[in-house]
Amino acid sequence: MKQKQKISLKKKLRRNLKKAFSLIELMVVIIILGLLAGFVLPNLIGKSDEAKEKLVCIQMKSVAQTLKMYKLDYSSYPSTKEGLKALVDKKYFEEAKLPKDSWDNKYIYLNTNNSFELVSSGADKKENTKDDIYYSKCK
Repeated sequence: MKQKQKISLKKKLRRNLKKAFSLIELMVVIIILGLLAGFVLPNLIGKSDEAKEKLVCIQMKSVAQTLKMYKLDYSSYPSTKEGLKALVDKKYFEEAKLPKDSWDNKYIYLNTNNSFELVSSGADKKENTKDDIYYSKCK
């Protein structure tokens, strides 16, 4: 009787072992997933910031067109002191609020001798740093 129980236990163990993954198989799968993540993630991480920068340039071009319409109506761009608020006050924006960049910063407007410059403070939210985005440098 004990012999039969041992044989049936061995058969059950073999069946259970065949159904489960071995430690080596699990390790191989984990290593493959780690390698894939190592190759793919670095490429995806930088793309988010690049997309935000492109969106800022598109928004700046839209604001620039609005500034040009303002100039057609009033023969000059708003002063630096008036800023983009002049466009809001004159109802050039449908929602009557100042546009913001991808990082929720207000655009900086500068009137420069019959022209203008728009600046986004970028991700660090600080002016005059290397991540600032200038309308004049947008493609």
